[in-house]
Amino acid sequence: MTKKTRTILFFICVFLFLSVAPSVVFYSQGYRIDLNPPAGGKKLTQTGGLFLKIEPKQTEIYIDEKLIKKTDFFFGSTLIENLLPKKYKVAVKKEKYQNWEKTLEIKEKGVTEAKNILLIPENPNFQILIKGVKDYFFSPDERKMILKKEKDNDWYLTLFDLEKNVEIFLIEGKNFSQKKVEFLSLQWSFDSKRILLENAIGEEQKYFILELDKPSPIIPIPLNITEIPEKISFNSVNSQKIFLQKDGSLFEVDYKAKEISGPILANLVTYEISNSSIFWLDVSGFLFNSDFSGKNRNKINLEPFSVKEETEYQIFLKLPEIFLKEENILFRFDYDLKKFEKIFEPIKSLEFSKDSKKLLFFNDYEIWIYYLKDILEQPSKKTGDSQLIARFSEKIDNCFWLNNYYLIFNVGEKLKIAEIDERDRIQIWDSASFQTPEIFLNQNSKELYILSGENLYKSEKIIKKNYLSSITARERSCFNLLKYLLFIYCLPPLFLL
Repeated sequence: MTKKTRTILFFICVFLFLSVAPSVVFYSQGYRIDLNPPAGGKKLTQTGGLFLKIEPKQTEIYIDEKLIKKTDFFFGSTLIENLLPKKYKVAVKKEKYQNWEKTLEIKEKGVTEAKNILLIPENPNFQILIKGVKDYFFSPDERKMILKKEKDNDWYLTLFDLEKNVEIFLIEGKNFSQKKVEFLSLQWSFDSKRILLENAIGEEQKYFILELDKPSPIIPIPLNITEIPEKISFNSVNSQKIFLQKDGSLFEVDYKAKEISGPILANLVTYEISNSSIFWLDVSGFLFNSDFSGKNRNKINLEPFSVKEETEYQIFLKLPEIFLKEENILFRFDYDLKKFEKIFEPIKSLEFSKDSKKLLFFNDYEIWIYYLKDILEQPSKKTGDSQLIARFSEKIDNCFWLNNYYLIFNVGEKLKIAEIDERDRIQIWDSASFQTPEIFLNQNSKELYILSGENLYKSEKIIKKNYLSSITARERSCFNLLKYLLFIYCLPPLFLL
């Protein structure tokens, strides 16, 4: 090869390098030519990505109706890169599950996230667990429940152990008195070892304790209360003791010693127990907290709340959050202003999310979310933001958190599940239908219990827990390293087969 030829080849290579290298660099940094930008023509732009995390695992992901990929087997997550900045119709599908669909916008140099996708079973399996049930009461630890049944014109209670799947007879109405005994209410102790029964015997209301951790037969222990209390509840530390509110004063009853001590507090409107503290609202409109002795008192609000006579009040605690419900009006305590501020009305019931960052409340026709803390993940929220989830023409009876990002509720006879991600639209799925259902969601097992027509139904797990999804980033990195090492060591023997 002559010198002239070598020179020509050199300059050709230099030219090709200078021509191709910038394109390679730009491509590696995510630059693409957008042939259809909103403004028309062509445009050089940087791409973005889409990160999805889905339960259950191995689901199909479609973008603009084209199958792109499946989520991985271990974590149920995937990252789709090199997407031009625009809106895409994203669909997540899996056989025997209802589709999740949402239009999401991809931005330049950004990653759009949907990290809490839950696919709902198409036809959830409900089986009759027990027949002939009039009412049921889950324990605080959600490992057992009390069932109320009827036989021979009398009522009786059984204890159902959810872990052992065993039902044990407890007591019947005639065990309390020879007179006609009417069952009124049941309340569990905080430790799930005792229940407090309220019965009507003749024209009197009587209270009894049943100790479930004692050998059978169960013997009811009467509480020596001569007047009907305004409120009664177990001591959260010692379930041998009972708090009761009478005539605006708080007393403590030791049912074993058969002693009533107090009054511990006076001029009460209502009270609530949290751990080893009592929170109470007094007639002057101030909220206090103290230990169980009523000493070491701390005034919480500096500006008094306007207390109305003959009005029902309730205190809701998820410390440091404090809410006060006046009839159907909800107030939140503002720590900066040291007073209660009105949040919403009308309200029927409320429930805190497990992560303590959100509050669910609903009335007969609307479901709302109130954000207690800043949410940094997408879609982001600020403390104090409120969000309408759904509005219906039929009455909403029950509503619960399914997890921190999904709700389960019933509208009439229809059981529904809704997400709280409001990007594009809030998706609501029909799950099942029952006549006049009474619903309870077991947060431990994620199984749904529904009482309908004296049949107690139990669902399959609504959420199949992915244990690998809860591990830390370091644990995940170690797991991935182990996975690749196993692949490397197992690959050579495969070639020898």
